[in-house]
Amino acid sequence: MDDQLTSDITKLTQLLASATLPDDLRTKAEDMLARLSRQAKHGSYSADFEQVQHYLDWITHLPWSTTTPDILDLKHVKQVLDSHHFGLEDLKHRFLEYMSVLILNETKGNTDFHAPVLLLVGLVGTGKTTIASSICEAMGRKFIRIPFGGMSSALDLRGQSRIQPDAEPGQIIKGLRRAGSRNPVILLDEIDRVADSSRGEIMGVLVELLDPEQNNAFSDHFIDYPFDLSQAVFIATANNTTHINTAVMDRLEPILMPSYTDEEKITIGRDYVLPAEIQKAALAKNTLKIEDTVWPKIVRPLGFDAGLRTLERTIQGIVRKTAKLVVEGRGKEFVITPDNVRDFLPSY
Repeated sequence: MDDQLTSDITKLTQLLASATLPDDLRTKAEDMLARLSRQAKHGSYSADFEQVQHYLDWITHLPWSTTTPDILDLKHVKQVLDSHHFGLEDLKHRFLEYMSVLILNETKGNTDFHAPVLLLVGLVGTGKTTIASSICEAMGRKFIRIPFGGMSSALDLRGQSRIQPDAEPGQIIKGLRRAGSRNPVILLDEIDRVADSSRGEIMGVLVELLDPEQNNAFSDHFIDYPFDLSQAVFIATANNTTHINTAVMDRLEPILMPSYTDEEKITIGRDYVLPAEIQKAALAKNTLKIEDTVWPKIVRPLGFDAGLRTLERTIQGIVRKTAKLVVEGRGKEFVITPDNVRDFLPSY
């Protein structure tokens, strides 16, 4: 065995020794290294080395036992949700109820409590993805978003077998490695938009993911070893439930994300979106003020969508025009009135 070969196998052995792994998975990996050493003596070292190296890299960087502590404070949770979202009281109350049960279980040392899987159903732009991100922030957990829009194979979730060339783990395992925690909030985004050709297979994997009786031993084809997802919090989103399998719906708690009225859009635009966009543009807080009588003109006629996307784009355009005026030296503070509002509205 040459020096380079010895060095490479030594590095893999050290990587394996320093990692926290389940005992039988460690034994499996050690057997793979031993077999690699034997093959190397007969000149077939390079054929399997990269595959073994790739596999060990994945299993040694997964959070088999790493968790993040929850923020078990209802006042903090409510403050985070209220600071990011106006309205949505039913959803906020539902989540505060869940957190209350989680707190009581944590107090008694009960680790078998499973969170209900919320399904946020609503039209585009109604805040489904952002509320999931806020729930994650409120709990103090890591966040994983898995987009289902156009997903064409169940292997995207479950990974490919290592016998396939260029095999990779699925999106679940990849997300867990990025998060570095086995109790993240996992957002299953737009589960109703998978490709028709593979809908049945993908829904089958979803049943395993969402069922607390099964997800404590989720199996990825590439890792080929069960991973415990029972402590993860799953949140799903969909535009509608028409294309969601009945078995999947049975494991979900649907919550309707309502369309916004003009009055709600005005409140959200004034108190949430505008301050955030001013900060993003690196402008001072007092650089831009919009009179109350102007807000209906901003919401209509540009805000006909059920969600907030059009309103957000309109406010972003107003802030950009203001930033341009500041950079050109044409003023430091601007007030938008009914008389000058058209000078600030974006043109598309």
